[in-house]
Amino acid sequence: MLKLENIMAGYGHITALKDISLEVPQGSIVSLIGANGAGKTTTMKTIMGLVKPTSGRVLFEGQDITGHKTHNIVHGGISLVPEGRQILQDMSVYENLEMGAYTRKDKEIDADIKKVFKRFPILDERSYQLGGTLSGGQQQMLAIGRALMARPKLLLLDEPSMGLAPLVVNEIFETIKEISADGTTVLLVEQNVRQALKIADYAYVLETGKMVLSGTADEVRHNPRVMEAYLGGRVE
Repeated sequence: MLKLENIMAGYGHITALKDISLEVPQGSIVSLIGANGAGKTTTMKTIMGLVKPTSGRVLFEGQDITGHKTHNIVHGGISLVPEGRQILQDMSVYENLEMGAYTRKDKEIDADIKKVFKRFPILDERSYQLGGTLSGGQQQMLAIGRALMARPKLLLLDEPSMGLAPLVVNEIFETIKEISADGTTVLLVEQNVRQALKIADYAYVLETGKMVLSGTADEVRHNPRVMEAYLGGRVE
């Protein structure tokens, strides 16, 4: 569904991505792991057209979308749940969800908001509460719900577990599995490597802008380099 070919990208004179390639098969969960500063968020921004690569291509369903405007990419079927959630703090839960459907012109938006509320009942209870007054976990649920309002074929999640309590993290990862089971393909950027590899089908490891390892999630989980660097030298 998604393919990155030899992407070089960065900010000014700083090259953040150095000739990286990856593939996300339709119906899969693919995890992109790596330490802070590895280039994970830049990868997501490049896919979304927020960063223009200096070379290489981004292909979605066989079409070259390299450098396309972000709203066109969203309209075409890709949604991003950004790092730090970035919900609209001074708008209600309901209004945040409406904003997630801004590229849509159909009459099923209210029905899809009800689906989000069914997935996240706490958001239904707080539908007219300002987004900025929600807990961190509730804001993450709202960010995911907002992204789903665009009816994406491919959902990008950037560090969805960041700053959340362990029980909430487990809930978020269960939600990601459910979204995948419902037919949405997922590309997951995550520092919680143990959790990410538990739910992923395939995984890539990014270090200082270079892709250093890829394979099935099980292969990556048992790789000595990954075990030492991210899993404390052991696999559960």
